[in-house]
Amino acid sequence: MTIFKYEAVNRAGETVSGRLEAEGQNVVVEKLRGMGLMTVGIKEVKQSTFAQLKLKTKVKLGDLSLFSRQMAAMLNAGIPLTRALFTLSRQVTNRGLGEALNNIAGNVEGGTSFSEALKGHPDIFNELYVNMVSAGETGGNLEETLNRLSSQLQKDKELRENIKSASFYPVAVLAFAVIILFAMLFFLVPIFVGFFPPEVDLPLPTQIIILLSDGLQAYWYIIFPVLGLMFYLMRVYAKSYTGKRTLDRLKFRVPIFGELIRKSVVASFARTFSTMMATGLPVVQSLAASGNATGNTMVIDATRLAGEKIQEGSSVAGPLEESGIFPPMVTHMVAVGEETGDIPEMMDKVASFFEEEVSTMTKALTSLIEPLMLVVIGVLVGGMLIALYLPIFTVITEL
Repeated sequence: MTIFKYEAVNRAGETVSGRLEAEGQNVVVEKLRGMGLMTVGIKEVKQSTFAQLKLKTKVKLGDLSLFSRQMAAMLNAGIPLTRALFTLSRQVTNRGLGEALNNIAGNVEGGTSFSEALKGHPDIFNELYVNMVSAGETGGNLEETLNRLSSQLQKDKELRENIKSASFYPVAVLAFAVIILFAMLFFLVPIFVGFFPPEVDLPLPTQIIILLSDGLQAYWYIIFPVLGLMFYLMRVYAKSYTGKRTLDRLKFRVPIFGELIRKSVVASFARTFSTMMATGLPVVQSLAASGNATGNTMVIDATRLAGEKIQEGSSVAGPLEESGIFPPMVTHMVAVGEETGDIPEMMDKVASFFEEEVSTMTKALTSLIEPLMLVVIGVLVGGMLIALYLPIFTVITEL
């Protein structure tokens, strides 16, 4: 979409200006009319390639958490919303977020609500963020909502970092092992082959390694592009709905890591559900947003179906239990929350419990995986070296 700078007149006869992101000038006019403004002039904002790259700068959860906390503090101090947005747009370190806030501030100054202005930047402010801000505006507790959002984003950041720290080491070690194996097949094996006497019967492991080495050297220009194409196709498939659902199902079944991923997903769901309900949003909308926040298609489908059954008169805990996705502790706590009328408090306790579980499992896995990976590398590299030395040992013993 294109960014347009506009000048308009409000109902009081005052001239206002700002920026809007839209598909064309006609859309800008319609938006301004919906805001009760009469258009005076519209001009497309030309952006350089460098500026466009700045807008594409990825905004991390930590950046959003800090912005939300600062925004809440400024509003609590009595600073007007527009001024707070303009001030933070110049103070944030992330260029993409700064540009977005400047645009949002212009739209708010022109009469757009804060939540509506946020919708113009879905790559930064997701549906959960927009819905919560909208609820805060409606309920008159925007500062409290922003503080809740800041806490929510910080917890999500910690969860993701725990998962990354648990998975980074084995992935990095396995990648290193693959590189070593390719290097040995390409450079080391041909040197060893020159030492083997022609009349020696090579053991089967040695024959397999030599065959792999010969194939790699003869067809490397085919093998590597094919591997690259396979990797690309796998990524495309993983981004499709079917592929993502299959991948999400497999993630839960991976030994050791599957349980860690499941607990992190449940923690994210419970934390978001608690935050949404505490903000005052309806249970069906809170369920849908909480499912989407996990990014797991199985949870998204489960919360969608649960929402449909709740609208038909079902309890909240029943459909969640029937899905088979959530542990009994989660559904039992939801049931208790329904009976006591305090689902947010129950979900907050569930989230804290599973977040602690994820942290504990991450530390345990890290200490377990490090020696295990060393053993894996030792077996792979050592097995190849033994297979290469076997013919030499055979010649020596026959002498």
